[in-house]
Amino acid sequence: MISRNVKILDQIRAEALKRDIPAAEVERWLGLVRPCALLTEGGDGPVVGRFGGPVLLPADAEDPTYPLLATIDCAALPADVTDLPLPSDGKLLFFGFPEEDGMGDVVYVPAGAAVEERERYPPSFPPDEEEYAGVYRELRQGELRLTADVSLPFVGVVELPGPPWSEPLPGHPHSEELAEVWADQWGGAPLLIGGYGTDYNGGDPVEAAARSAVQAEKGGYRPGPGTTSSDADDWVLLAECNVSRPGAGAAIFWAIQRDDLIARRFNRAQVVVDWNP
Repeated sequence: MISRNVKILDQIRAEALKRDIPAAEVERWLGLVRPCALLTEGGDGPVVGRFGGPVLLPADAEDPTYPLLATIDCAALPADVTDLPLPSDGKLLFFGFPEEDGMGDVVYVPAGAAVEERERYPPSFPPDEEEYAGVYRELRQGELRLTADVSLPFVGVVELPGPPWSEPLPGHPHSEELAEVWADQWGGAPLLIGGYGTDYNGGDPVEAAARSAVQAEKGGYRPGPGTTSSDADDWVLLAECNVSRPGAGAAIFWAIQRDDLIARRFNRAQVVVDWNP
């Protein structure tokens, strides 16, 4: 682990102990740490993608329903910067719209695939209408630089491995407080890949995505092939994008079943949006 992240965990440990949380419980909580990629427009890390930019898709791909938020160059991401089985090359395009009923998509474009440029603004989100124009003004543009980071749960309801905490929390008496310690240390980011994701309406965004996917399957809206699991342990957070707007903000979460990620079935990703007016 890089020295920056060791320092972050040392700070979390020190703050938790200062709150008189037993050391054994602190260490068990820190055992949940996951690597993630923090992506910002500044810093001195390598460029791994960009916010906005041209919409480049294969000729047989459908036109996007939502605006393009970011493109990630998978080959530029170090293999160990997350614990996700991401493609080793190609591009991941994240689409979405930060509004109360917003949704999104993710499209994988393999390396070497012939692409063509599509319209920047989808017909359902015309930029000349004020309700959409104001949002477009807040969407970021420019290079994305990588910082290797760590992630811990933002909510205290998780399952700790092994006894005596083998049941889903809160059975752990300090789970909420430990989650608060991490939230206080979190510096935020406009985009992250992997990790746990921030708070989704007081809960886990991955659990919310799993529930949403099950409902979509019951309604016949889940693309195949593949089966949909209601168990959040079968799902991972692929990415989170945070968009600030005047008087409001939104976090867009793209979650996917690990089996679908391995099989490159990105059309089966599930998107949920946390809207904060």
